[in-house]
Amino acid sequence: MNKPLVGALSRSEFVALIAAIMSLNALAIDVMLPALPHMGAALNVTDDNHRQFVVSVYMIGFGLGQLIVGPLSDRFGRRAPLLVGIALYIVAAVAAAAAPTFGLLLTLRFIQGLGSASTRVIATAVVRDRFSGHAMAEVMSLAFMVFMIIPVVAPSIGEVLLAFSPWQSIFLFMGALALVFGLWALFRLPETLDPVKRRPLTAESIFGGFRIVVSNRMAFWYAMAGTCTFGALFGFISTAQQIYVDIYGLGVWFPAAFAFVAGLMAVSSFLNSRIVRVWGMRRISHFAILTFTGLSGILLLASVMMRGHPPLWLFLGLLSCIMFMFGWAASNMNSLSLQPLGAIAGTASSVFGFIQTLGGAALGGFVGQQFNGTVVPTAAGYFVLGAMAVICVLIAERGRLFDARGEDVVPAR
Repeated sequence: MNKPLVGALSRSEFVALIAAIMSLNALAIDVMLPALPHMGAALNVTDDNHRQFVVSVYMIGFGLGQLIVGPLSDRFGRRAPLLVGIALYIVAAVAAAAAPTFGLLLTLRFIQGLGSASTRVIATAVVRDRFSGHAMAEVMSLAFMVFMIIPVVAPSIGEVLLAFSPWQSIFLFMGALALVFGLWALFRLPETLDPVKRRPLTAESIFGGFRIVVSNRMAFWYAMAGTCTFGALFGFISTAQQIYVDIYGLGVWFPAAFAFVAGLMAVSSFLNSRIVRVWGMRRISHFAILTFTGLSGILLLASVMMRGHPPLWLFLGLLSCIMFMFGWAASNMNSLSLQPLGAIAGTASSVFGFIQTLGGAALGGFVGQQFNGTVVPTAAGYFVLGAMAVICVLIAERGRLFDARGEDVVPAR
């Protein structure tokens, strides 16, 4: 059942606020990308691939933090853990601006990731508190569409900041924007967890909730499919600056190429919110992940045949189509993984977030560290992880694809 929102918070503002909260995580990654060479030079990082650790350690903290935030949000409600997490995010970002060594910077990025974990868990749990089924998929798609504004503009913001100030200003910008969004949540986001559904914060309750999550076949394997696709995405993001700048020589045009792909993902999410009631979450996600994998195979074949340097138009064209499919696959598989677990939405969101973040970061980090001056490792990562995601979906659905059973699908006219 879809419950009305409390107070004066309209559906539009609700979607915008959820997207803003979610965007803090994307901001912490994407706005950093243009600054990685500057940070590496300033902090004496000699191996270019080691600059990727600025992203990797953040993702590790982000993943681990979700295991903590989920049970807390099921016990104390959604608002308090969210606000505490945003405060930690702000403190770590500001402190990182003054980090004198690369090691301390990585430590603060880990702490920032811990704080950011609340944004992912709480945003997803709040949506699940209020919506279910296709309505949940619609809201998540709309929120993801607005959320994708950050990856579109973040690298450009980073370039602008670097043009007029040192790289430390990027961390101060992150802290300032988090403060704005935190105040918005403080004054406008109501508590969405029904008091009668609060779970005790005991070891038995926490591990019992974890067992419920991982023992649900459909929920767990859709989460694993999401882990694989996220790993492919993270593998690309961690090497995006090296691909666009070092291989294709885009220089200051790197943010434009990055924004083009991210913009198509936003369009994908918007279209998903329009068609999910007609075609259903399963049909769309199954079509998307199969197409994602097929196009990735074409990109890998072209990359190998062209000795790792396909022309930019071919690479960008195939990558754009792949990420368009990612938008459809991710939104619907995430909703399918949470659909049967509404009674423990906070714990479920945290467990899946932990699995997808750490698993995806590990897979993507491995892909990123294989960077060898060509796009072959990135293309291989997309194809192999896409194939693994297809296998996970087949396990979740017992070998049946494109079956909209149990979904409130509106027949196409």
